[in-house]
Amino acid sequence: MKQLAPSILSADFSRLGESVGIIEKAGADLVHVDVMDGHFVPNISFGSAVMKSLCGRTAMPFDVHLMIEAPDMYLEEFVTDQTEYITVHQEACTHLNRTVQHIKSMGVKAGVALNPATSLSALDYMLEEIDMVLVMSVNPGFGGQKFISSAIDKIRQLDELRRKGGYDFKIEVDGGIKLENIRQVTDAGVDIAVAGSSVFGAEDVDARVREFTEILHK
Repeated sequence: MKQLAPSILSADFSRLGESVGIIEKAGADLVHVDVMDGHFVPNISFGSAVMKSLCGRTAMPFDVHLMIEAPDMYLEEFVTDQTEYITVHQEACTHLNRTVQHIKSMGVKAGVALNPATSLSALDYMLEEIDMVLVMSVNPGFGGQKFISSAIDKIRQLDELRRKGGYDFKIEVDGGIKLENIRQVTDAGVDIAVAGSSVFGAEDVDARVREFTEILHK
């Protein structure tokens, strides 16, 4: 079954617990936590304290996306009983294998994100080690950007690599995901779709999540 991971980066922070409750009740599968440091990407979001404030407020697992430099220094801060994935950027890791092993040593699934201009070949020697590949379909740093169409071919190629190699990693997509393109990305091979502004920017968030999950959970 395909999964929906709404990004709380686009949620109303003054009502964060309530917003997460709405998406959970509507059928969302994961809480996507976008962490930005103002260095690796040109924006600053929030740290582990905000994420940890949701522990116990929802039963949904956390899908943590670290858009930060030197992620190894901060990994432990994002490990909770509800943390399912911690994803780091290939472009931010000097020793990617070491970082992935560090994440897995803490009992958390390890993901690796690739920016739009980064080739899949950057993961040639990592596909057996990782639990998820996050294909960025926008340049990271800001919500509400337009979907980069070349991501579809990248997802298809990644899915083909997975099938031919017998790997079991999940494929996630993040950036510009809307009702209009959700079927296109899942047909290409995506298992987990991240949606931020298209969920939390809707007039009726509950209804929007249900629209997404009706497609994804078929």
